Amino acid sequence: MARIFVEGWDPEYGTPLDQDDALAPAEGSVDATVEHDAWTPIEGDDDGVERIAFVDGVRRVDARLTLDDPATGPTPGLCGTFAVGATVWDRAARRSEVTSVRIERWAVLAGGRPEQMPPVDLEPGVTTTTCASDDPARLMIELHTKMRRAEGETATALAAHCFVVADGPLNELTAHPTVGYIKSHRVTYLEPERNAIVAQLAPGQRTPMFSIGDYKRYSWYVRLAMFPHGHSWTGIVRCEVSGQLPKEEAACIADRTAAVLPMVASEPHIDPRAPQNLVPIAALERDLKHRMGDRRLVYRALREAVMEREAS
Repeated sequence: MARIFVEGWDPEYGTPLDQDDALAPAEGSVDATVEHDAWTPIEGDDDGVERIAFVDGVRRVDARLTLDDPATGPTPGLCGTFAVGATVWDRAARRSEVTSVRIERWAVLAGGRPEQMPPVDLEPGVTTTTCASDDPARLMIELHTKMRRAEGETATALAAHCFVVADGPLNELTAHPTVGYIKSHRVTYLEPERNAIVAQLAPGQRTPMFSIGDYKRYSWYVRLAMFPHGHSWTGIVRCEVSGQLPKEEAACIADRTAAVLPMVASEPHIDPRAPQNLVPIAALERDLKHRMGDRRLVYRALREAVMEREAS
């Protein structure tokens, strides 16, 4: 009989096993024998990489907009801010710093509208874009897509001199060594007997790699930590790299993640998403949220800009 557990994550963040939708089978083909036919836990291998960059982004909605056109009726929009950057861990110097910070503000209008947001007294300013759909949900998707694109550009720039771990699944699948780091699980990739191997992992171990979508990406599971009252998937994360990398290089990267990522796993008394929300990523999120500025002041500047245009 299955046992019942109360998750350690703050309910505000959902759960590591995402329950918004039932866990669905992964889309596309999955080859679980791409690295090894026989599945057993694999020990991580710390090859001494000196600089590791943890890339992430945060976003928020600053204001909802309504564009009132008497001819067509009201059209929804939003103003939002996102910030992306990286915490670079210099293992040789034993220090970390937040770098490569990029902040953007966007007004997103539905329905392909040509209107532009008036100049706003903010730094950075607000850029207007549009999406063809009238569905208000698409507005947030547009903002999120822009943030994810900025994260990818930041990861690519840092990869020239760092080993890069990017929070979230990969968007770009070129032959690039960036690791996508996925904290929660929305789909099932493996059959039950291989899922049982995931449950057997000890901290610092990984599964063999499996390919997703006809070699578009290599993926593997890593155990970050075990807690006394955790269930069999407590502290499990999924990592991925481009399937265009040589398989041997991907395997070396997988070994490295299994050895290094548990070193920076968070603790439950410090982070509500422990251990999956890595310490460098949590520090980066705090810094980026501060740099985006006070949402109340941003909202006030947006309202004043619109009122000044209407009054002129």
